[in-house]
Amino acid sequence: MRDEALSVRLSQKAPIPLEVELTCAAGELLGVVGPSGSGKTTLLRSIAGLYPAHGTVRCSGETWLDSSSGLSVPVQKRRVGMLFQDYALFPHLTARENVAVALPPVSAADCERRISGLFALLHIDGLEGRYPHQLSGGQQQRVALARALARDPRVLLLDEPFSAVDQQTRRKLMRELAKLHRQLSMPVLLVTHDLDEARMLADRIAVLHHGRLLQTAPPDELFARPCNATVARLLGIDNVLRGRVAAHEPASNRTWLEWAGYRLELGLDTRFGAGSEVDWVIPAERLLVPGRDASASGAHVNVVRGIIEEYFQFGHSASVALRVNDGGERLYFSIPLHVAGRDGITAGVEATVSLPADAIHLMPVEA
Repeated sequence: MRDEALSVRLSQKAPIPLEVELTCAAGELLGVVGPSGSGKTTLLRSIAGLYPAHGTVRCSGETWLDSSSGLSVPVQKRRVGMLFQDYALFPHLTARENVAVALPPVSAADCERRISGLFALLHIDGLEGRYPHQLSGGQQQRVALARALARDPRVLLLDEPFSAVDQQTRRKLMRELAKLHRQLSMPVLLVTHDLDEARMLADRIAVLHHGRLLQTAPPDELFARPCNATVARLLGIDNVLRGRVAAHEPASNRTWLEWAGYRLELGLDTRFGAGSEVDWVIPAERLLVPGRDASASGAHVNVVRGIIEEYFQFGHSASVALRVNDGGERLYFSIPLHVAGRDGITAGVEATVSLPADAIHLMPVEA
């Protein structure tokens, strides 16, 4: 297991509520997600020393904050590289000068060597003499990142780093960051409102809400097994539903769930007793559309029938809502347009979907 290069524990009620405990290993990218006002930027500012937080911050064997002993290392003495949302480049300085101002006191030769290495690493060779207004958004971002790395930081903090560039540049920069962060051998925290971005880049994702850290897990685990309905909704999971545990069958490793008049099978989950009310989720991408004769074929477990209530085309796929048993329950899923055409999926028709047993995840009912 890798060393926990960054360890953060913050707890306060005012002026901005925070209840966060997290770690990030060297070479790991931790994505921090949550709605606006959830405390994402405040968390980064607390680590950097730009916000007077209460708790502890330790990085690479150094203690930067320990409120209990009155220790708070000033921002200029914390080895932090921080990339802001708007890059914050000095408009009157060239790209080279913007990076040079962040360098620690070194000889002129070392300064040139360091700057040349950073510009080469970030593929902006030849742009040293340009001013920010002469650079594209992607080039400005790379210069800002070079400046953040110029201090030879112990941790890299990225606050919505791709929000100011166009979609094509955004995808390219994301690919470059994915390659770069492994080379840096330092903990990287990425604050983003884009869940797809976090899912693609992060080794683990931390979910914040009203200043509280609700859950931290690898992306696939987090989206498949959120800890409660709040986390599921914050992750944009559409199928957040309420049911009741019908029975457990340990011998066959099965649990049965009653929902919308159906008895659904899932893997054995004895956290909840028979008769318990539960919340449950199934990711939209895990629903299968086997065709109108699926229930007769018996080829799929948990076949559910309903009426297509909503059908919207987005590019090469369709977003579909299935109203189940003429009731108020709905299942949401997306399918390729050619599959929709093949199976006659459109608004107003009767259709079936199959819910794989291993895709159903139970959660405690929230108060």
